[in-house]
Formats: sequence, C-alpha cells, structure tokens
Amino acid sequence: MFDPSGSDPISPALQDLLKLFGEELATVKFPDLDRKVLEEAAARVKEKAVELAHAQAALEAARQALYESQEALLQKGQRALAYARIFAEENAELSAKLEAIGLPRPVRKAPRVEGATALEAPAAQGEESAPRRRGRPPKARTSAPLFAEGASPELIAAVEAESSNGTLHTA
Repeated sequence: MFDPSGSDPISPALQDLLKLFGEELATVKFPDLDRKVLEEAAARVKEKAVELAHAQAALEAARQALYESQEALLQKGQRALAYARIFAEENAELSAKLEAIGLPRPVRKAPRVEGATALEAPAAQGEESAPRRRGRPPKARTSAPLFAEGASPELIAAVEAESSNGTLHTA
C-alpha cells in the first residue's frame, strides 16, 4: 500500500481519482460508490494517519521513559554493587559472587541540539566519548604580530645579515 511517511497519507493516484470525482465526475453515481463515499473514505484515512502519528509519538515517549528508568536502575545497581563489595571485603565467598556480577557502565545520552546535522552528531559523540585530559590546562598564549610596527621584513633581513653570530636583532 502507500507509504504514510509523507505529509499526505493518500497516494497521488488516489488523489487524482478523488479530484476527478470532485470535478468532472461529480454527478456520476455508481452502485454504492460516488464522490461522497470516496471523500468520506479519504477523510477516514487522514484521521487514521493522525491517530498513527499520535500513537508513534506516545510510543517514542514510552521508549524514552523506559530508557530513563533503566538508566536510573543501572546507576542504583552500580552504587549497590560498590557498597556490597566494600561490605564483603572480609567474606571471600560473598566477594567472589559480587565479582562475578559485571554491570555495564551507565550510558548518558547527549542532549539533542536543534538544527544539528547528521554529520555533526558523530563528531560530537567522538569528542564526548574521548577521555578528558588530566592536569592543568595550558596557559592561553597571546598572539604577537609577526613584525613589530615599523620593522619590515627587508629591514629584519638586513639586520640579520649584518649579525656576526646569526642571532636575530630586534628592530
């Protein structure tokens, strides 16, 4: 059947037929079929498409709620496992059972940015998943102009040529 992913759930061919029955064949009536019957059927299709869109939105909201609940449980499970491991330090048997439990790390979903393209998303995920650098951040360096005011490249080259030890003089 026709893919309802577009804006209109009625196929172009059926739209053409409806248009013909609305204009040129408006007065023509077949047994149990005329312009009014076709328009009512088309209206039902559009209503069902709206219902489908609402159901899909509800399904996505339910999936998101399930995901958030699973993440909350996983975080609590991580904490519970950490506490239990400390508690069981003196009990080798219980420690062995706790070590056998391997919970995955909680995965935090990056917030959606409106207007982000599909190409930007993988780059943002790569930066987010990369380990953070440790230590003090480097000092910000101020950029100085390549040539000081009044000193042209020719003047600097001339002073350098006169230099006996090959060091650069400031102008």
